[in-house]
Amino acid sequence: MNEVCITDTQTVTGLGTGLDVLFNGMMAGTSAVAPVQRFGTARYISPNACCVPGLTTGEDSLLYPLLGHLMDGFSAVPADCRLLLASTKGPVDLMERLQRGEAVDPAELAMERVLSRVGQRCGTSGPALNVNAACASSTLALARAAQMIALGRCEAALVVCLDLVSEFVFSGFSALQALSPTRCRPFDKNRDGLTLGEGGAALLLMSRERARREGRPVLGVIAGWGAANDATHITAPARDACGLIQTVRQALARAGLSADAIAAVSAHGTATPYNDQMELTALRALFPGRTLPVHSVKGAIGHTLGAAGGIEAALGLKCLDAGILPPTVGLIEPDPEGVGLVSNAAQDIGGDYLLSTNSGFGGVNAAVILGRGDA
Repeated sequence: MNEVCITDTQTVTGLGTGLDVLFNGMMAGTSAVAPVQRFGTARYISPNACCVPGLTTGEDSLLYPLLGHLMDGFSAVPADCRLLLASTKGPVDLMERLQRGEAVDPAELAMERVLSRVGQRCGTSGPALNVNAACASSTLALARAAQMIALGRCEAALVVCLDLVSEFVFSGFSALQALSPTRCRPFDKNRDGLTLGEGGAALLLMSRERARREGRPVLGVIAGWGAANDATHITAPARDACGLIQTVRQALARAGLSADAIAAVSAHGTATPYNDQMELTALRALFPGRTLPVHSVKGAIGHTLGAAGGIEAALGLKCLDAGILPPTVGLIEPDPEGVGLVSNAAQDIGGDYLLSTNSGFGGVNAAVILGRGDA
């Protein structure tokens, strides 16, 4: 099995462009939650979301200016690099305009067209695919890319993660009563729903040998990955956390690590009552008796849907390098099950491996274990 290295990362979120901007903003406890200006929210249960500043409307989808922000300044991508996109809705804003009777080329909605345009912007020309697995899309795309490199099916893979705040998605979460009327509070005793966000992440993966041959820096490794479906409900997770527990155990086994090797956890942490309770149940089962640093990014940048896992993985590498886990923004009073795990203050990381997990509608769960570059 080839070792899977991450040689470059970039993020775009409601806090701005760049991983340092994201990390420093979260360390300062900054939140990008603000009233939505893109569409009217009077009919919905929340006025708020985390939108990326500087995206402008025009004839094209906002997905492509978002991609431009993401890839500007990104390192050169090898010509033979495989492309994996993670997006749940792609250019959904074009679909909304089409439904309003505006002149839109329906071909622009096809995922084949989206993959072609993303590939052109990123400099890839080989086979490409989109991973759409609800809010676990990015994590599963990273796992798929890592597996391809580990098995020698390719030497390099670019994972690009993109999703927008759209009225279509916003109205759906409002109808489900899943939005917080104010702003989300992950793992808080009084949490009352999620806040939507938009953003993107790009991560370039290579085998250790390919990275060495090209003189690429090794920011970290993907040591293990796992996926499972709890097959319980179309939106709600299994309350016994069976799917997430199985997923993490798969990742640990693939990495050849014991649970004690995990030094910190980047949790899904949507701030919905059922999701956060399920995750805390899983963490208590997987790491019994441990005081383990755990955080969620979603109080700062919102739930970025298919982009969430990619953003969180890139941030996880930064946290490992800095040896510190940012506060869980929005957390005021921890859920009793989260005491000793989550905190609204930064927490030190005392080891080499970080677990990043995501869960989504349909019962999907995914996890990757990130290691320091020399782990």
